[in-house]
Amino acid sequence: MRSFVHTAGPSRVIFGAGTLDRVREEAERLGGSRVMLLSGGSRALRKDTERLRGVLGELVTAEFAGAAMHTPVEVTEQALRLLRDRSVDCLVAIGGGSTTGLAKALAVRTDLPQVIVPTTYAGSEVTPVLGETVDGRKTTRSAPAILPETVVYDVELTLGLPVPATVTSGINALAHAVEALYSPDATPVTDAMAVEAVTAIGRALPALHDDPTDAEARAELLQAAWLAGMCLGAVGMGLHHKLCHTLGGAFGLPHAETHTVVLPHAMAYNAPAAPETMERVARALGVPDAPAGVFDLIHRVGGPTSLRELGLSESDLDRAAELATAQPYPNPRELTRTGVAGLLRNAWQGRRPEGPPDLRPLTEEVVASFAGCENPRLRQLLTDLARTLHGYTIRNDLTPQEWQFAIDFLTEAGHITTDTRQEFILLSDTLGVSSVVDALTNSRTPDTTSSAILGPFYVAGPPSAEHGSDIAGDFTGTPLWADIRVTDREGAPVPGAVVDVWQSNEEGFYDVQLPDLDGPVLRARFTTDEDGRFTFWSILPSEYPIPDDGPVGRMLSAVGRHPYRAPHVHFLIDAPGYQPLITQLFVRGGAYLDGAPGQRDAVFGVKDDLITDFVPRTGPTPDGRPVEGEWRLLEFTFHIARLGD
Repeated sequence: MRSFVHTAGPSRVIFGAGTLDRVREEAERLGGSRVMLLSGGSRALRKDTERLRGVLGELVTAEFAGAAMHTPVEVTEQALRLLRDRSVDCLVAIGGGSTTGLAKALAVRTDLPQVIVPTTYAGSEVTPVLGETVDGRKTTRSAPAILPETVVYDVELTLGLPVPATVTSGINALAHAVEALYSPDATPVTDAMAVEAVTAIGRALPALHDDPTDAEARAELLQAAWLAGMCLGAVGMGLHHKLCHTLGGAFGLPHAETHTVVLPHAMAYNAPAAPETMERVARALGVPDAPAGVFDLIHRVGGPTSLRELGLSESDLDRAAELATAQPYPNPRELTRTGVAGLLRNAWQGRRPEGPPDLRPLTEEVVASFAGCENPRLRQLLTDLARTLHGYTIRNDLTPQEWQFAIDFLTEAGHITTDTRQEFILLSDTLGVSSVVDALTNSRTPDTTSSAILGPFYVAGPPSAEHGSDIAGDFTGTPLWADIRVTDREGAPVPGAVVDVWQSNEEGFYDVQLPDLDGPVLRARFTTDEDGRFTFWSILPSEYPIPDDGPVGRMLSAVGRHPYRAPHVHFLIDAPGYQPLITQLFVRGGAYLDGAPGQRDAVFGVKDDLITDFVPRTGPTPDGRPVEGEWRLLEFTFHIARLGD
């Protein structure tokens, strides 16, 4: 059982387009009348800062445009002097992580409320975490007073963000989500937010690389950054963030760019100790290997891939490894100086983490080959089939021998299939695919009797039989009298419904499995009367093994599964103006109805509402037929749906 503690931050979030106009009302809501406007002073940010100054109007009492990367304490002290000199009562910050960091540093020293207006995808605006640099050493701390009271996300402010900054800021957000997944503080809530963030970032970054003006992709990436930031604020971070803080604080490397370079290598280091996390990230990104997939994503969108290109000297690698491992901190894999030094060397060289090759271009080429298909449903099915098969092959690193084994298996299944034995249906049944298709079909008409799988022993065109006739022929067993009705959803009888019935004998064989048998037995076709009713005699069905002398049987044996089906009778109902119903009725109390997975019905075909009483009786029978000893009574009403329902 998973145990966890989840704490949600109290920040108010306003998200949308044009929301910059709401900053003043948020400042006033927090009691602000003497606002200090913080920014980074970059040329790209000046226009947005001017707009925000206009929105705030006379509330602006002080302005500081000197926010710097890694929040140097000396910069904070400069701003703090101005803040106190002007009697500021509210902080409003616009920009990226540096401006947000300055606002947090001031707030934790003064307890002033903050309104943050992000223009990048940093995510720190929704965390109670502050990283500050003193004498070239960056440290972090967490406190409730650090968390901003309001965050105003305005998608319009990100539309002009250059692609390089978009990429590195977006990967920074990705790092928050990835590390949250393997954090010891992770909860189901942070897991869900992190996976959603990874998925959205993997989708939005390539779209923005190709078209930086794509407003929907901008909105998706900004929302993902918010979710990833929430993860960052709720759980502790590990190796990746420690390395980035070390490289930024001690060696002056740019924050977002450093996150971008280090992330795939930190993931590769932790992958052996966090396989489930890497699998979740890989699935979210649609790649076979998470570290290599993140590296490929960065390369695809033009992000930096080496610490060398960021200006780190090779001679600094050992020192960086020493600083990063000087103090213990939570991380999935044990931290060693040698291991971290190797990680940093790979990152310095820009080496792609080992993993399967990027085969997405091949998959996309196959998918593109279906573009000329004029049938949209067929095109969709083939496209998804190709992606699923390619993904399965890559995720499992399928070898030529395993691929050939699968081909031989399917070939043998084809060879053993005849008019009376369908090995492919048997394969579908034992893998549960038939039951999935059946469940999807049944879900479309929830007010009707549940459907069930057809099974491999159905034969079209069984012999017609009169009501009350005995379909058991010379087979012996406990006599069974079946009194069946077919109605619509409201219970009105459905006359003229054609109902095929088939079942196994007492030894568990269907007639088509007995080559010496002369003609169909335990198989018949009835037509309902004006009351929607038909009756017949048969024998009590028993559990039986599906054919296990072929490839499907060997598969079941290899995985320790039995081949038995729970006892049942098949029905196929077809009435003019109604949707056909394929179903089964199971004997209550019969074998293989319950138990551990793999020990129940071999084809996963049992549904609770199809388990019914085959009532033991003695004495007179409904039609006066003499029966010595026990006989069984089956009474059941099938409800079917009209076409178009």
